[in-house]
Order: sequence, then C-alpha cells, then structure tokens
Amino acid sequence: MYKTKVNASHQFEISEEDATQLDVVSTSKNTFHILQNNESITAKVLHTDFNKKKYRIMVNNNTYEVAIQDSLDQQIASLGFQLGASKQVNDIKAPMPGLILEISVSKGQEVKEGEVLLILEAMKMENVINSPRDGVIKSVNVQQGNTVDKNALLIEFE
Repeated sequence: MYKTKVNASHQFEISEEDATQLDVVSTSKNTFHILQNNESITAKVLHTDFNKKKYRIMVNNNTYEVAIQDSLDQQIASLGFQLGASKQVNDIKAPMPGLILEISVSKGQEVKEGEVLLILEAMKMENVINSPRDGVIKSVNVQQGNTVDKNALLIEFE
C-alpha cells in the first residue's frame, strides 16, 4: 500500500494492484497517456527527487506536487522517526538501472543540498539525482554514457 500526498493537503492510498492495473502508455520522454474510467488523461513528470520521494507532475495542464510513502516509510513514521534523520548520506547509488546522460559535478567540488549531481535515464525518463546534503564530492564513479545497474555506486561524498 502506498500513501500519497498531493499539494501537501490531499491524501490518497493506492494499492499495488491499483498501480499495476493502470492503463498507461508513454507518448514521449516523461509524458504519458492514461485511460481511467473511459477518461483520457495526459500526464507529464516535470521534476523528480528520488531521495525525498517527491515529484512535480502536470496532469491535463494542472501542476501537482506529489509525495509518496511506501510501507517502510509508513512504518518508520508510525514509530515516530523520520527516514534519514540521523543518517549522514555519504554515497549516491543508482535507484534503478539506466544510462548516465549527464554528470554535473566533479571530484573535489563543493555542492549544496538540492544541487543537481547527475541525470540518469531509465524507462525513457530523465531522472535528476540531486544532492541530499551540503558537502564535497570525494569521487565520481561513473562517466557520461555508462549504463548502470540498480544500487551501483555513482558518487561518494567526503
């Protein structure tokens, strides 16, 4: 079961079965055609933040901020903890297999939280990987044009 919050005010629960039964077709990069209850919907992913599980999506020309919690996020929240609250992120791993389209940082570079580190193309979508914290890049372990597997080490922080 996934819990989603749209525009920080509307909450929805989506089951795994509901998600897999959507009639969705990719029409171009980051753009999708959805057919639900005989209604045609156009959706475009404008921005992704995999670390915070937040997305900006345009649906039929209306823009929405969407946050998604999976079962682990929900369990951590029910215990009164915040995911990653006390953990210092020292490395960035690929959230899914894909192709490295662009690398925006280099070894020794200082970065701020939220700054773009690289762009990973996966399933015909460009996924922007942002810095989870302020820091200095210790190493960049991939090159533009590399294909990577899920959980492959991409970038390390000092």
